[in-house]
Amino acid sequence: MLRVALGVRDLAGVRFAISPLWEVVASVRALRLPEFFPAHQLWRDQVAPRLAGVDWRLLADLVPEPTVVIPGFVCPAPPAALPALKTELAALVATPPDVVRAGLAELPGTRSPRLAAFHADPTAGLARLASVIADYAAVAIAPYWPRMRSLLEREIMVAAGRMATDGLRGLLDGIDRYVSWDDGTLRVDHLTRAGAVDLGGRGLVLVPSVFAGARVWSNLTERPTQPLLRYPAGALGTLWERSAAPPSAALARVLGRTRATLLHELAVPASTTELAGRCGLSAGTISHHLTALRDAGLVGTHRAGRYLLYARTGPSEALIDAAGSPGSRGP
Repeated sequence: MLRVALGVRDLAGVRFAISPLWEVVASVRALRLPEFFPAHQLWRDQVAPRLAGVDWRLLADLVPEPTVVIPGFVCPAPPAALPALKTELAALVATPPDVVRAGLAELPGTRSPRLAAFHADPTAGLARLASVIADYAAVAIAPYWPRMRSLLEREIMVAAGRMATDGLRGLLDGIDRYVSWDDGTLRVDHLTRAGAVDLGGRGLVLVPSVFAGARVWSNLTERPTQPLLRYPAGALGTLWERSAAPPSAALARVLGRTRATLLHELAVPASTTELAGRCGLSAGTISHHLTALRDAGLVGTHRAGRYLLYARTGPSEALIDAAGSPGSRGP
């Protein structure tokens, strides 16, 4: 059990954030340990074949099995509420060499040749890691990010509503079943950490996560990063699914039936060929409508090896929600 003392300055510095970098790192466990991440089976089935052409072994080395620890420098506290992945990678590349070596020293077992080279030359290793993460994210995270981000933003809105009605005490006491608040102390039922922690007025970043798994993750002691607590987001059950219900009739009246159907189908990113098979239309017809949706900012494209995937964007997620589509995300 971690007992975290929160002073007045810490409480004043409590904030929420979403971290694309953390989701990249945490998703490695969902790929390698499928039995512990059943909610992500559909995602894994899609992503695993597409990663065949990506060398992400260095990233995998930093997320060992079993995952007792992930070096803190790999995914520090996000610098803003919703940073871009490239912003977080820029901070990663700037990590001091002594911090890198200290983080690598925490990893259990014998170092792989890749980690040994990383330890010998942290500057070159950080540049290599940033490149590996970018390549992995382009396949495994980027096509799905608008939907993931919408779910995480909704999670933060729910938490903020709880704080508005129950105060900061109610927020901290109800954020996760492994976290509780008692008489000025935040208690975190941690798998591998125990003892007393004083944040020293540095505040606390609360990071809801799609790929956290069943337990909370924390980085409360490493400086200069701000202390953070990552916890699993709710409503993951329908994140990767396509609803069997038809698309919204209201949306079809605005966009036309075919384009509304395509947005409905793109709850899960797909190629032109996949969409043609699902919709019973020619690839040329699908391409014509996808181009129109892309020009309107409702669809984005992502290169995943030899695949060109289409996916909904943030604006299209909001449009589907506003139209009350049966194919929108779960509650």
